[in-house]
Amino acid sequence: MTRPRHWIEELADQLEEHVGRDRSRKIIINGGLSVSGLQHIGRLRGEVLIGEGVRRILEARGYSVEQMIVLYTQDAWKGKKPQQAQFPGGEGGKYVGWPLIRVPDPRGCHSNWVEHYWEDFGGYLDRFTDGRIMVVDTTGLYKKELRPVVKESIEKRELVRSIINKYRGRNPYPEDWVPFEPICGNCGRIDRTKTLSIEGDEAEYVCRACGYRGRTSLSEGKLNWRLEWAGVWKALDITFEPYGKDHAAPGGSRDSCVELSEKVFNHRPPMGTWYEWVSLRVEGRETDMSSSDFRGVTPREWYEVAHPEVLRYLYYSTPPRRKIVIDLSQIPSYYQAYYEAEDIYYEKVMSRGSWENLSEEEYLKAKSYELAQLSTIPVEKPFQPPYSTLALISQALPPEAPMEHVVRRLQSSGLLGSNPGPEDLNRLKETLDRARRWVERYAPPSMRYKPLDTLSPEVKRGLRYRDILKRLGEELSQLGEWSQESIKETMIKATKEMGPRERREFYREFYRVLVGRDSGPRAAPLVEALGRDFVVKRLVEDLG
Repeated sequence: MTRPRHWIEELADQLEEHVGRDRSRKIIINGGLSVSGLQHIGRLRGEVLIGEGVRRILEARGYSVEQMIVLYTQDAWKGKKPQQAQFPGGEGGKYVGWPLIRVPDPRGCHSNWVEHYWEDFGGYLDRFTDGRIMVVDTTGLYKKELRPVVKESIEKRELVRSIINKYRGRNPYPEDWVPFEPICGNCGRIDRTKTLSIEGDEAEYVCRACGYRGRTSLSEGKLNWRLEWAGVWKALDITFEPYGKDHAAPGGSRDSCVELSEKVFNHRPPMGTWYEWVSLRVEGRETDMSSSDFRGVTPREWYEVAHPEVLRYLYYSTPPRRKIVIDLSQIPSYYQAYYEAEDIYYEKVMSRGSWENLSEEEYLKAKSYELAQLSTIPVEKPFQPPYSTLALISQALPPEAPMEHVVRRLQSSGLLGSNPGPEDLNRLKETLDRARRWVERYAPPSMRYKPLDTLSPEVKRGLRYRDILKRLGEELSQLGEWSQESIKETMIKATKEMGPRERREFYREFYRVLVGRDSGPRAAPLVEALGRDFVVKRLVEDLG
């Protein structure tokens, strides 16, 4: 039986073939992005984690591999409405066309736009990766590594123009075009300048926005974007670089860069693979995440409600050309899928000490779980804190309640052993803190509730099923194990003689006496989370 293969392993195989299986050659893996606005978790998929997965596989095979991210910080700030909206009083309009790195921070807490919007991504990068990714920016590259590429592009500008014009269709560059875009020394724009001539390391230019004529260094500008992309490949000797689906069309932008790389720079372009974008679903509406449109979820926002490993698993368990839709209201289901993979890994791989005899689906899940880990995998399967249960418990206890209360709740439910280790307790606390924040920010209304402090006489008098509710409380008080399953069985038994209409009315009263409204989270998980003492007191004593 042939062992299944993970798509990351298949990419690593292809990259081995690309480099000729030469283990003496250093492999450089890259991802590129423009800090045009909100840096969302969708960018972790293609620009970061695909490359990291390939790197880890190849390093295990004996290759020397480096990984980096190039930030395209010389790109012009387009000044889209969502971008300008970040500035108070509409003052953002005066920065349209400026290099991103020169646009001020609209909040005034960082030195520029890039630093401000990179913080919630770059500042969390080491929490979502193994910490071995180098970050560089094109502003710095133009001062050193890209300078020879700029000069070569200018020297070969006729060849460059003929290649790029093939892909520009109805807007070809004229014969006097020079593929260098200086920064205007007067108005600061980089998107409206025209290079007139080159002398040594300087460009003479005119700005079509303000009419200014001047001279500037070749480090104070940028190449045409297609040429820049191919130039980065050569300057950094990139071996492998994933790219978004918008660049993947035949005859599209990546094809043009491949031709520029081969014919202008005489450089072998890196192996690539395209990936599908990550979308965001909010209240049933789905849209692609977008940096410049400020749509998406930052790594910081994910980290505050879920572990990085859960997102990493989602990305690694989904082939890159398959769409992923992130819905933060569904965080509990992402944990459930992660725990399922964890079970397979420990039951089918760790217990046997072998990857053999796994189905294709089991192998994908187990290997994705392994790739998702950011620390050494323990020999024994760790405790799996139930996210939904913790989300419910967090609402039943005040935030200042000691962890011992949560531990006792889980132990009484049979979800946690009698002697949890420090690793189990740490994982429990991390998940509880995240689940509490998730309830506050993203949980659907059906998961939110507030225990009713006191039961008013008016409510008690209006109860049609008061006796049945009281009897249910008595039966719940006799349960040996306070678990969802035993609670569910008890509630089914209490309502088995009722018709559908009666049962609906019974549950309306059930929720009314516990949470003060006619509906709430699923009954058995809610009762489990509220705890035996609260539920029995309310249904037996308070209704008595």
